[in-house]
Amino acid sequence: MTDLTADEARRIILRAQGLLGADGRRGGAHGMLRRLGAVQLDTISVLARSHELVAYARLGAVGRDAVERSYWHDPARSFEYWCHAACILPIEHWPLYAFRRRAYRERRFRWHEVPDHVDQLLEQVRASGPVTTADVGGARAARNGQAGAGEWWDWSDSKIALEWLLDIGELVCTRRVGWRRVYDLAERVVPADLLAEELSDEECVTRLAGIAGRALGVATRADLIDFLRLTGRFTAILDEALLSGAAGLVPVTVSGWPAKARVNGSVSGAAWADPAALESEPRGRHRSTLVSPFDSLIWHRGRTERVFGFAYQLELYVPRHKRVHGYFTMPVLAGGRLIGRVDPARDGTTLVARQLSLEPGLTAARWADALRDALWSAAEWVGCDAVRVERADPGLAAHLEAGVR
Repeated sequence: MTDLTADEARRIILRAQGLLGADGRRGGAHGMLRRLGAVQLDTISVLARSHELVAYARLGAVGRDAVERSYWHDPARSFEYWCHAACILPIEHWPLYAFRRRAYRERRFRWHEVPDHVDQLLEQVRASGPVTTADVGGARAARNGQAGAGEWWDWSDSKIALEWLLDIGELVCTRRVGWRRVYDLAERVVPADLLAEELSDEECVTRLAGIAGRALGVATRADLIDFLRLTGRFTAILDEALLSGAAGLVPVTVSGWPAKARVNGSVSGAAWADPAALESEPRGRHRSTLVSPFDSLIWHRGRTERVFGFAYQLELYVPRHKRVHGYFTMPVLAGGRLIGRVDPARDGTTLVARQLSLEPGLTAARWADALRDALWSAAEWVGCDAVRVERADPGLAAHLEAGVR
């Protein structure tokens, strides 16, 4: 079993995530998607939407249109489905999610009861071609004759039906118009060889475990379960794939991480890694960047604290008067560590740091330049020509004055 220091594990993780060294830029945004295995989607847009921020963090000032084309393209290069959450996934991973499509079909319920007219809606798509919710009556339930303004629990029956058909694999989303999903028949969009590939639940989970392990670099069993959001019998399949070696990952120990984990009665290593990632020492330049709250580098908050010593909570759902760091606080990555956090906003062509802070124990004299560079880089990427800091830690503001209004 390989023994790693916490620093060695962190560097392997950063390289695997495309945030250390030049390899993370190979293949542009689509190459990045294939390495990460999944890029989470979210409706919130502050500086940009999360799937754009994930690409920016690794590739720098790549054009936002180029990012969109790399995700949603014709012919399909990726599709949307449930991994860690709602994610963009490489199209070649379509067969690997058969286990989840079958599970949804067996339940015939997820967030809503499936409407009776779901089969008729499927036939409509088959006959008329791809649709958006606007083509079938809208996404929201009607309220007194007007479209509802609620969230997912207020979906219209047609939206529920479309999402159900997507869940079970009859429909697929491989492109968007604006922010609307375009739903089409899987048989029209997914390449025939992928559509014909029939994998067992065991094959699906085993192969996905390897993808998740390579994307995370070094991961505990809990990290892998979180990446794939496995439950019930699927976690037992994961355990067997890890212990048998079928997932292609090897056990490692990391100093400071839990020493042992008991799985199905057997003691295994505390973490797992891709053996190829252990063959060479991670080298190259660290990225300095703002990180989306939904980036796979940090989407597991317990892992984020374990790897970086960075306790992180997204406070957008916290009442305003109880927020400590701000509405949409983004961690700042520099020198291979999470050095601080910023709550960003835009005011015309000015990027506004409503609140900016360094992590405890770090000095402004050492890290202010990295914070400034990260802010200016993000500002230029989104088309801003000025940066304004409204509130900063005592002692930090003076170090930021040069080049920041």
